[in-house]
Amino acid sequence: MKGLRAKSWSPYAVGAGIGILSWFAFATADHGLGITTPFEYAAGLLAGGEAYLADHEPEVDWEWMVVLGVFVGSFASSKLSGDRKHDTVPPAWRQRFGGSVALRVTLAFAGGLVMMLGARLARGCTSGHGITGALQLAVSSWIFIALAFIAAIVTALAIYGRPRVVGGE
Repeated sequence: MKGLRAKSWSPYAVGAGIGILSWFAFATADHGLGITTPFEYAAGLLAGGEAYLADHEPEVDWEWMVVLGVFVGSFASSKLSGDRKHDTVPPAWRQRFGGSVALRVTLAFAGGLVMMLGARLARGCTSGHGITGALQLAVSSWIFIALAFIAAIVTALAIYGRPRVVGGE
């Protein structure tokens, strides 16, 4: 139980666990891990678009359990590790943009929408490409991973600027 209470885990152990989970998904569902497809199904069901529903059969299936597992698992992890903060506006954001909760929540929601749109355009999300596609040695997934890291670095630099070295030169 001590390992479950750690604030951070070994990336090697987590990577091995995700690999085993991926094998299990392929062995039992003949499908790799991914998390955006359930949201696409939900949007199709809620919107009731006839064109969408004619080409797809939206369903609540095991992929929704992955979505639920992310929420339940992250909540349990934060409780077990004691690393549960209630900062709606993180310190780095507050320093750069001020303490407006409304601005932070609005832009976080907008960022999530842009990420979902990007995932649909890329025909897969970070977990779909970064885990499932990479495990299958798909060239498109490896290109996606490299571009995702570059985009994340550029975005972080654009939003927060270059990090300052404290006590350095």
